[in-house]
Amino acid sequence: MKNLFANLQSWKGPAAVAAYGALILVAIVLTWSSLAGIAEQRDSVAGAESMLAQLEGRSLSHKDDGSPLAGAPSGSAFLEGQSLNVAGAALLQRIATAVQRLGGNVVSSQVDLDNERAKEGWIDLIVSCDIDQPGLQQLLYDVESGMPFLFIDQLSVQAPASGSEAARAENPRMRVLMTVSGQWWNNK
Repeated sequence: MKNLFANLQSWKGPAAVAAYGALILVAIVLTWSSLAGIAEQRDSVAGAESMLAQLEGRSLSHKDDGSPLAGAPSGSAFLEGQSLNVAGAALLQRIATAVQRLGGNVVSSQVDLDNERAKEGWIDLIVSCDIDQPGLQQLLYDVESGMPFLFIDQLSVQAPASGSEAARAENPRMRVLMTVSGQWWNNK
């Protein structure tokens, strides 16, 4: 029995070293697996953020790559719709949404489809709105720089009366009357 006990004690050291080595190996594998999972989740989040940015129209991939069209807006140059009436409604919706997004208020609007230019596919929109000066600047930029190509044919801006309470506000609202036009393309 004494011989057996001495024999077991001689194996105690190498068994402990082997168990310790196995424990270290398991810890390394678990750490590596956890870090790989975190990296995979991070890549997934970055992909989702990129997709969200593209859906919101502020793509991170629009960097200047040296091409002459790098900064050009994307989309169709023509108003879209199955008919002239539908395209006119889309134009009205686009302008009204832009005015509201910039803190303005559309007072009245009229889509003009009964003029000579309408026979050539041109749609005129007359819109009256109240908007402050910074909002007006952004609205004019948004209308003329985006797609489809829209043109501001007439613009009339009336500031509030100088003695009125509205004129004393930090950003007084102005009454804006503008005619916006765009061309509808019938692909039939």
